[in-house]
Amino acid sequence: MGNLIFSEDLADYSHPISTMFVQPQTAKEWEQYMLTEEQIASFKKDGFVKGIKILSEEQVDLLNAELVKLQSLSEEDKKLFYHYESNESEDPNKVLFHAIGAWRLTSGFHDLLWAPAFRMAAYQLLGQSFRIFHDQLFCKPAKHGGVVAWHQDFSYWTFTKPMHHLTCWIGLDDANTENGCLYFVPGSHNWGLLPITGLTGDMDAVREILNQEQLEAFEKRVPNELPKGFASFHHPLTMHGSYANTSDRPRRATVLNTMSYHTLGNTAGYHRQEALSSFPPMPQDQQLDGKFFPLLFDGDKELDALGKTIPKVDYKKLYDL
Repeated sequence: MGNLIFSEDLADYSHPISTMFVQPQTAKEWEQYMLTEEQIASFKKDGFVKGIKILSEEQVDLLNAELVKLQSLSEEDKKLFYHYESNESEDPNKVLFHAIGAWRLTSGFHDLLWAPAFRMAAYQLLGQSFRIFHDQLFCKPAKHGGVVAWHQDFSYWTFTKPMHHLTCWIGLDDANTENGCLYFVPGSHNWGLLPITGLTGDMDAVREILNQEQLEAFEKRVPNELPKGFASFHHPLTMHGSYANTSDRPRRATVLNTMSYHTLGNTAGYHRQEALSSFPPMPQDQQLDGKFFPLLFDGDKELDALGKTIPKVDYKKLYDL
């Protein structure tokens, strides 16, 4: 289905390059992947929806095999990543790893962008045709801290505009409270953009910026427990974080960050310019539409032209556009 490829930059291919996923050709073939009205209503209310199957067990195994190889690369191969951190342990189960840009290096992570279940759900929850913003890989080794402190994704993405983004978190291992699954705060996508408190270390730092009503909601946070191959989707303002892996097994995941097809660069005056140094150029007020931001779903071409009405969000209300 897929093979590890380092000989070229796979961003040159704005389409699937393997047989990993069968692409639906008719509206009826798309129906099996559609979110229900109830799931969409849950997303609008809570700011997230979970339990959506994206990958088969065979596909998970393929991606995990690619992941092992990506954890130990030459300096030349690492240049295709936008960000790369690895302790490069000889034992794959002990690697603490975070990287951005895997879709440019392997056929499996490249073609994951075109997984039908992912594309359909993202289209419905964004309410509009969309592009990839960037992907991420996260590996928490067994018995390791590896916390990701409470945050809102868009607080780190203000170098783009408008705020019309969506995050898909896909487990490559079963994720539960013991091995450091995500947690969400239901309804926190309605809080507006809050100050950044940092991504590492103190899991309680966020309490300092929350008012009493928000603190009460924070106490009702819910674990995003998922079997491997299943996904959750969350709004760019949904407060989320993950605690340490205290189990005897790793917690691996891949994340697909998407954005509306009309998203623009907003980099002029951005306060963390050094963080953008390895990303593709994103000029101020110019549409992000080059090869590094391929269009993943064109509603007019793929569905509307087939005469199929698809339940989806009212994006102007949900994303305050």
